[in-house]
Amino acid sequence: MPRLRPEAISPTAHYTGTVWLQHGLSHPAFATLRGQALYYALKAPLAASSLFGGPTLEGFLLARHRLIDMQLEQAIESGEISQVIEIAAGLSPRGWRFAERYRERITYIEADLPDMAACKRKLLVDGGLDSEHHHICTVNALLDDGPGSLRELVQGLDPTRGLAIITEGLINYFDTEAVLAMWQRFAGVLSGFSHGLYLSDLHVRSVNDGVTTRAFMDMLSTFVRGRVHLHFDSETEACEEMLHAGFSQGQLLDPRSFAASVPDCRRAGAGLVRVVVARTGR
Repeated sequence: MPRLRPEAISPTAHYTGTVWLQHGLSHPAFATLRGQALYYALKAPLAASSLFGGPTLEGFLLARHRLIDMQLEQAIESGEISQVIEIAAGLSPRGWRFAERYRERITYIEADLPDMAACKRKLLVDGGLDSEHHHICTVNALLDDGPGSLRELVQGLDPTRGLAIITEGLINYFDTEAVLAMWQRFAGVLSGFSHGLYLSDLHVRSVNDGVTTRAFMDMLSTFVRGRVHLHFDSETEACEEMLHAGFSQGQLLDPRSFAASVPDCRRAGAGLVRVVVARTGR
């Protein structure tokens, strides 16, 4: 079994893993010392942003996570989806939580680059959290086909059962051209299943304008050590691009619209993010 190497996990994975743990969404097995250090180091500057009415990192992270959970739950409960691939899951506890909750009703696959996949696999095994319904695989979301591609990964799945693909916290680090190529790849793969569902977060320019928001996004870019891309000028444009990519339906959900039923969607910063819900169907 490979040794868990903290340097193989990105700073954002460490930080978000701690956010999920702090809010009762995760398991202590996913805790890392680096994540704890980052979380408490950012407490003061994020509290200052909140004090002046600005967004917080925890706010939009929790809003998007809870809303994606809600959409996936509904799709599984309805019988539409029974297979899930979460790409670049990092230290997210979603795979463990859903496999624990739904057991034989679903097959949950977390697909990451080799180092992260090895680390996640070790955390699950060491914590006694691994199960026959939860699998960790390697994948490169930028490959069209061949070894390590999403298309190769789905060859082992049942096309008569619905498949969901999730990318939380991934596409905002790629430019629009790369995102559109990914969407085409995802739509192409999902079209081979009885039901196809794609869930993701997305930042749109029209809802991320203003001095305070731009300053917050600059801070976020510094934290992740790279540019955080704002894709598309409007929500309408984003939905049109989903259709062009090959999805039969595409919409963006504003977390604030779910504030009555999902408390975390009331947090400062929840309105900065949109949750993508796109579908394919035979």
